[in-house]
Amino acid sequence: MKKQILTLIAIAGLSSTVMAQGLQRDMQFWRSYDQRGINVFETGKADTVAYDGIKVRVGGHFTQQFQSLSHSNAAGSPELIEIGAGTNLATANLNIDVALADGVRLNLVTYLSSRHHPETWVKGGFLQVDKLSFLNIGNTDWFDKYLTVRVGHMEINYGDAHFRRSDNGNAMYNPFIGNYIMDAFTTEVGGEVFFQNNGFLAMVGVTGGEIQGGITRPDDRKLNFIGKLGYDKYVSDDVRVRLTGSVYTTKGSARNTLWGGDRAGSRYYLVMDPVGASTAANFTSGRFNPGQTDNITAMVLNPFVKIKGLELFGNFEQSKGRAANEQADRKWNQLGADAVYRLGVKENVYLAARYNKVSGELAGGRDVSIDRVQIGGGWFVTKNILAKVEYVSQNYNDFAAGDIRNGGKFNGLMIEGVIGF
Repeated sequence: MKKQILTLIAIAGLSSTVMAQGLQRDMQFWRSYDQRGINVFETGKADTVAYDGIKVRVGGHFTQQFQSLSHSNAAGSPELIEIGAGTNLATANLNIDVALADGVRLNLVTYLSSRHHPETWVKGGFLQVDKLSFLNIGNTDWFDKYLTVRVGHMEINYGDAHFRRSDNGNAMYNPFIGNYIMDAFTTEVGGEVFFQNNGFLAMVGVTGGEIQGGITRPDDRKLNFIGKLGYDKYVSDDVRVRLTGSVYTTKGSARNTLWGGDRAGSRYYLVMDPVGASTAANFTSGRFNPGQTDNITAMVLNPFVKIKGLELFGNFEQSKGRAANEQADRKWNQLGADAVYRLGVKENVYLAARYNKVSGELAGGRDVSIDRVQIGGGWFVTKNILAKVEYVSQNYNDFAAGDIRNGGKFNGLMIEGVIGF
């Protein structure tokens, strides 16, 4: 408790100092933390903010849900914990961005409150370089116009769904309340080089392949390679088309977490959990992790089309790999289809629907599937305040007798409030 109080005092003091100096401003090559950040994927090469010395920007995200879900499973399965209507834990992020030089930015995100951890802890941070003028090596247009480099312990750029997901307190970019059933998200130590020109984009990245660095078990640790190719452009004033394909692959890992790297937790608290479960210990309730923690190769195709207020986003994914104690690889497939329609001059009201299904082979060899429907909408009260509502229904299919998920399902209403700045 003493540590948390001191942390809050320090944050309040830092925020007050920063605000007093007038540094609550936009940054170079940066994604806004409010409504303006919606449908921004990788930061572009448009230099819209002048650099005028080292600046520090302090921002934050705060999110709260009201949950009214019910769950059930087949007779004879392990008993589920009793759940009812109520509020979930409020989650919060602290966002710090620092302009270190012209085209050079530091980013650090800290989870102040999360479902999984009671204490404040760092999500990750990176250094982003979009210009080389600070090196004083002559003409650097070849880099400044087309290339971006990121290095650090950072959210990996695999696929496009991670740009639209809720990240602990930051639920501003997600038109829904829950993320995908198989949630491809993790932070790893490494670097990436990103190329952009006239709509075409390409990225190559190399990381350690694990959520944190390590020097033990060196024979089990292999480098992880990430690649992305795509095209993203407004083909007319009202029509934007984006299509990307991504790959993530490593030959071995002490503990890979592509499907289990979100240490903050799911929005659907205690669904399909047994009697005696706790929100922290079962922080991924409602999701599915195929357990491919050793070698893994995942590929995803993400189409995105925006026609005036209508947005269509797809996630077509396959993951192949196994855990260290398994002899053969297992495959899992995921389908995600989102439709969002934004209304009004400022598109501050929207309606949204999503279908999500995963299917594959469990470690014991049994083929199962999970499907989910989400229907809802939202209202940006201001560009910094978002209110959402969602009906969700999820089904667990073909799980074995004795498995708590046998005949399992949950459904009901979710309400979420988000603040971002």
